[in-house]
Amino acid sequence: MADETILATGRRKSSVARVRVRRGAGAVKINKKELDAYFPVERHRNAVLAPLKATKTLGKFDISADVMGGGMVGQADAVMLGVARALLKLGAENEGPLREGGFLTRDSRMKERKKYGRKAARRGFQFSKR
Repeated sequence: MADETILATGRRKSSVARVRVRRGAGAVKINKKELDAYFPVERHRNAVLAPLKATKTLGKFDISADVMGGGMVGQADAVMLGVARALLKLGAENEGPLREGGFLTRDSRMKERKKYGRKAARRGFQFSKR
């Protein structure tokens, strides 16, 4: 377990994050960029680090994530789920705080598909009386 890398996948909306967690000094890289450079909004950075704060392991692990698809919110939540799943693989004692924080629950809400005869999923074409 000295230099073992834990792999986990997180998904949210149309974003997919492949996360690698290993023991280290607390460096966080997303798509080979620093956390502050990739997520300039503080809320997104806090979401990524929330599972580490919940398990009191902030600064003990290096995190590297490859994330693709979706927008910033979806990507941040996908990385958060990936980090939480990796921490769960590291030790069963982490499950309690992660479950209480809701970090292990996959948000299943997805975009509704467009239907035929309509402009969007539910939006119809504008009705013209004459």
